Amino acid sequence: MSIRLQSCPKGHTLELDKVCPPQETVAKVRASLEVFGEDVLAETRRIDTGRLGIPVYLSICGKTARRVMPTRKQMGKGASAIQAEASALVELAERFSFFSFWQGIQDTEPCTWSEAQRKWPGQVLPISEIACSVSDTLPEEQIESLMDLVAWRFVPATRLDTGREFLVPLEWFRKINEFNGSSAGNTPEESILQGVCELVERHVCAVVDRDRPVTPSLDPASFTDPVLHELMDAFKREGIVVVLKDFSLGLPVPTVAAVAHDPATFPERSEIVFTAGTASTPSKAAIRALTEVAQLAGDFETGSNYEASGLPKFTELSQIAWLLEGDVVPLSSLPDIGREDILDELTKLCDGLERMDFRAYSVETTQPKLGIPAHYSFVPGFQFRERALNPCVGLFVGRMLAEEALPEQAKAGLEHLALLYPNASFPMFFQGLLAVRQGRFSEALEALAKSESGLEQRDDQALAAFYQGYAMSREEQWSSCLPHLDRAIHLCPEVKEYFNLRGVAKFKQGEYVGAEADFRSALDLDSGSAMDLANMGLCVKFQGRLEEAEALLRSALELDSTLDFVREHLLELQSPEKADD
Repeated sequence: MSIRLQSCPKGHTLELDKVCPPQETVAKVRASLEVFGEDVLAETRRIDTGRLGIPVYLSICGKTARRVMPTRKQMGKGASAIQAEASALVELAERFSFFSFWQGIQDTEPCTWSEAQRKWPGQVLPISEIACSVSDTLPEEQIESLMDLVAWRFVPATRLDTGREFLVPLEWFRKINEFNGSSAGNTPEESILQGVCELVERHVCAVVDRDRPVTPSLDPASFTDPVLHELMDAFKREGIVVVLKDFSLGLPVPTVAAVAHDPATFPERSEIVFTAGTASTPSKAAIRALTEVAQLAGDFETGSNYEASGLPKFTELSQIAWLLEGDVVPLSSLPDIGREDILDELTKLCDGLERMDFRAYSVETTQPKLGIPAHYSFVPGFQFRERALNPCVGLFVGRMLAEEALPEQAKAGLEHLALLYPNASFPMFFQGLLAVRQGRFSEALEALAKSESGLEQRDDQALAAFYQGYAMSREEQWSSCLPHLDRAIHLCPEVKEYFNLRGVAKFKQGEYVGAEADFRSALDLDSGSAMDLANMGLCVKFQGRLEEAEALLRSALELDSTLDFVREHLLELQSPEKADD
């Protein structure tokens, strides 16, 4: 069923443009969540220290939500406490709806591309959009042959500029975009505008990260929005250096990036924060960027570590020198599609994208019992930083074959890939990955080693090296897997899984000091990793630092109560009297 959009006047424009004030949103979402009791929402909690005065909230998942979702908490931001809480609650509704939707479509009968075209003639998304989504230049008939190598679940999606409905292999877009583009809101129009703006944000950030262009800096003297002034004053009051940049890159909607650091606490107790925000107007985009800084920064005093997503994470001030270049321009020079009606803004955005040969699509993902409008949107041709630098249809189909398909189907499909991409090394990589899955580790090592030498990007080479180490770890050849993991980390030191496996390999050999350092590095990349926290606690325990070990293990258990081995080690650390209790 296609999405039917209608007029959607704004009812709140103070800090963000919404249909209603955040108080109403909080009440509405809480009432909807009560249908599930505490099984979806356990609690909301304010987590900022108060230094900046910019509130940050968490929504903590209940038992039902944890069964459906891979995440256990969502963060919410805003210039006011009630807006930050509303953001955290809507984020929970969005994620719960998204992952519930994916569970629901598992009952949909999968079919290949050709089968779908025969079954629904004229209704399937044009194959050109699949090619465009990863900039693949193969002829369309060859793209179709690749899409025939696996079966897809086709679901209805609405092209937003025309309202026309197409059947799309949604798993394809999730594979290349993950859950970027998922959204929720008070109305469908509010939700979809938010989702498409997020896609624009991720796209321009990916382009900036890849090309490092000189972009304009924004003149704070040109800011007229009172909320934006208050946010800037909060950073200035605490001595935090903030530079705002125009990352709009000619798109029809403004994107403002922010890079911030605290000279008084960096690097001992804070990090360089680099993030961005996209909204209908320049002021609201800047507000989104600054509240995102507050969300990630831990008030620049807690020693917290944020996980990079749309933009890279920098650890030295010299790395941001390029961001300080460029002309200084007024905020009003950015594109502005602000209107009194959210539908008018969404229409203007989608029409502007179409003129640039980008078409926005959306799928409704609303959880029926929850009733909060939720959607998953995608724009074929938009980039995503976490995606491979030189993607193609074969790359993602190959991954699905290697990870999910039946062995004979995967083998035949990967041979077809090798024919269509004769000069590429990724088909050999996936053959190695398939061999790992089947437990053929010697064959896997040979294929992965061959592919590593031919892969062009350091990240891809690192992945091939990692899987060589992983293959050897499966045979418990712990010392032999270390050189491969060392190589992976040298090539790409921003992946926590590489440090985690190297830590495990060292731990298995009794190298507790080195293992502790690796688990600590993994936590630097993802401070919410309960397993790495638990592993570090064990390393500390076996080094005799028992009080520190107990604290680490308790923290791990707070993050993940299912880690039974942590409970066992905690009992060992407790006094006999306490254990008897």
